[in-house]
Amino acid sequence: MPRYAYDLHIHTCLSPCGDNEMTPPNIANMAYVKGLELIAVTDHNSAKNARAVMNAARDLPLTVIPGAELTTAEEIHVVCLLPDADSAEAFDRELETHMPQIPNQPDYFGDQLLMDENENVTGTFPWLLPNALDLSIDAVPALCEKFGGVCFPAHIDRPANGILAVFGLLPDTPVFPTLEVHDPEKFFADPANEAYRAEHRVLTSSDAHRLGDMAEAAHFLELPENSFAALRAAIRAGVR
Repeated sequence: MPRYAYDLHIHTCLSPCGDNEMTPPNIANMAYVKGLELIAVTDHNSAKNARAVMNAARDLPLTVIPGAELTTAEEIHVVCLLPDADSAEAFDRELETHMPQIPNQPDYFGDQLLMDENENVTGTFPWLLPNALDLSIDAVPALCEKFGGVCFPAHIDRPANGILAVFGLLPDTPVFPTLEVHDPEKFFADPANEAYRAEHRVLTSSDAHRLGDMAEAAHFLELPENSFAALRAAIRAGVR
């Protein structure tokens, strides 16, 4: 089966903690230079720049998946991936109904820039994006499925915003067949963590907020084809 180099957790300049050089063409071109074949755009609680990255990559041998990194009511980060730009934008509109309307402070947090595929700034988003939504983690998988998507907990090994840091363990429900581990070498050095790898598909992505932090072609997924449908099936199936 073909293997595809991936990075499924990348922020654009829309995320306030994202560098303003994380523009749609810069992300697309950096992914190509690094040898990536499958990437996902996952800004905090928003998919508003995803279409622009997809358009910027249209002439590259690169599949771009639109998505968002949600912050649940429990302050857990969850990566949500959607099948296409229209679905992602519909999902985005739903997320706005669950978002606290707390104004962003650009001088302190960052600009939250909206861009097109040619690096034209088309606006800014007014509410601070990383704040917790009024969505429990129990509600996220069903909401993602409603728009044809799939999700998994982000960076479970981190001391902040990881599901293990918040709950101390994986809950029985909802069931997540796939998990993201940011630093697998360190995490799995502890034999107690081997069960996570034995029972789940483990992904490792960059969570890049700067161009230089985007992943090299070091992590691969075996998929029948380089498509969202194949990726969704693999995430749903979990470990092989």
